Amino acid sequence: MPRPRILVTRAIFPEVAQRLSEYFDVESNTNDAPWSRDELLHRLQGKDGALTFGLERIDADLLAHCPTLKVCANMTVGYNNFDLTAMTAVGVLGTNAPDVLTETTADFGFALMMATARRVTESEHFLRAGKWTHWHFEMFSGAEVHGSTLGIIGMGRIGQAIARRAAFGFGMPVVYHNRSRLDATVEAECRAHYVDKEELLRTADHVLLVVPYSAASHHTIGAPELALMKPTATLINIARGGIVDDVALAAALRANRIAAAGLDVFEGEPTVHPDLLACSNVVLTPHIASATAGTRRAMAMLAVDNLIGYLVHGKAVTPLNAAELAQ
Repeated sequence: MPRPRILVTRAIFPEVAQRLSEYFDVESNTNDAPWSRDELLHRLQGKDGALTFGLERIDADLLAHCPTLKVCANMTVGYNNFDLTAMTAVGVLGTNAPDVLTETTADFGFALMMATARRVTESEHFLRAGKWTHWHFEMFSGAEVHGSTLGIIGMGRIGQAIARRAAFGFGMPVVYHNRSRLDATVEAECRAHYVDKEELLRTADHVLLVVPYSAASHHTIGAPELALMKPTATLINIARGGIVDDVALAAALRANRIAAAGLDVFEGEPTVHPDLLACSNVVLTPHIASATAGTRRAMAMLAVDNLIGYLVHGKAVTPLNAAELAQ
């Protein structure tokens, strides 16, 4: 019986490629150049599965041209690149990589908040440009982190991990807003208090976004929301591009309606809106919240486990639409 055929859409760790090759015939994008839509369609012909990276749109049109496809395994926890309704309609399983990146991403979210509050990037640029000629008592005065109020929008695994760091490590009061309120036991473990979105925006000194992207969460933060925030507040986005209206945020930063922002994700990335690039009071990083060697390997291996689990043993480890497919 022929082995299942797998497409790996970007470059991957050698040990991950080796493990895949033990079970499948593998075609890999070793050059790591993003494929066009037409190239992706061509490469998927005859494939049973794909290891995807959260960038490849798997929708009804693509699926109509790839009748052999059975499973797409995202290496990322986010899966807004999957049209799960369309995938379910033609019997294709989607999987993602939750849990393995929670603590690493929470570390980065907290680091980005601190860098933003304490103006780390802005002051480094100042120093590198040779502008530091003397000390001044107000030079790059930033916002307090310890003891200040943290507001988290999106209180899943990563949001909870950030809340624990804030409450237990920095003595920060934590408020959160979520689609549904957490169990009281979980709230107590995080020392977090549920509030509505408007109250969170009005009261938080630092607003941190960890909400999944969907049509409903598009521009969760736009001009009206930014207008509710304190002029001394910071906004941190480690969720997905599109959660924040980048144009409205740039306008708020230029007008000092909020103090600063820290962004790891952007609308239309890897392109960053030029208005944001022109702002000095924003810390910008290229979607690296989960970027440690150990975590990225764990994410990739979980995607491989999902492919092996589904195509070899009939059950994926972290399926997204298995229940719907079973109906």
